[in-house]
Amino acid sequence: MTSKKSEEQHLVVEFKTTSQNRNRVKELLQEFIGPAREESGCLYYDLYQRSDDPDTFIILDGWQNEAAVVGHGEHPNVKRVLEPLLPLLVSPPSINVNTRISD
Repeated sequence: MTSKKSEEQHLVVEFKTTSQNRNRVKELLQEFIGPAREESGCLYYDLYQRSDDPDTFIILDGWQNEAAVVGHGEHPNVKRVLEPLLPLLVSPPSINVNTRISD
């Protein structure tokens, strides 16, 4: 199924932790990747670590449309990973949703 580029949703999700929890947070965040990439409507799903702040991780993910984003948020794997992850963060994840406007 192809989507219109104007319907695509691209997310920038930032996770901040402490240096003592950094390795565990990194492990947990990596557990999102494989299952997310298998979800219907996933265009890409990648994990990054900030070069200037190694306690900050960013997930960049793209979805065919808003329904795919909602489906991802409700996926059992997301809930499974968030349960042990959230207590290790210094603040809730920052989620920025963006609509593609270029070709």
